[in-house]
Amino acid sequence: MGMNVGSSSGDDEVVSAINTTPLVDVMLVLLIIFLITIPVVTQSVALNLPKETNQVRVTKPENIEIAVTKDGDVYWYTALVPDNEALVTRLKKVSVLNPQPEVHIRGDDKARYESVGRVMVACQRAGILKISFVTEPPARGG
Repeated sequence: MGMNVGSSSGDDEVVSAINTTPLVDVMLVLLIIFLITIPVVTQSVALNLPKETNQVRVTKPENIEIAVTKDGDVYWYTALVPDNEALVTRLKKVSVLNPQPEVHIRGDDKARYESVGRVMVACQRAGILKISFVTEPPARGG
């Protein structure tokens, strides 16, 4: 039993029409996927984000400079602070002054965040109200 494929006439015609049905199906599926995922991507919580300001640091004599090295050592100006409790004790002494001095934290860029976080917690425990981070501006033309 043989199977006859095509027309019974002997001339073979080239079909030059493109079947666009699969293309339309794929495009509709992609359109549905994009319509579903775009609202999820664009949703966010409404926040008032801080505006970036570039303020020149005013160093007052009453401000406290605390440095954190890359090894995690903490310095009160240039004196090494032996432990966290000693830092809290020193900060409590200056937190009662009126006006309360600001604490400027200078952290090495290789310092672990944990070391800087300990200084911040010590400031909080001592009741310091204003903490600033000292940074260097990025290099120009780099």
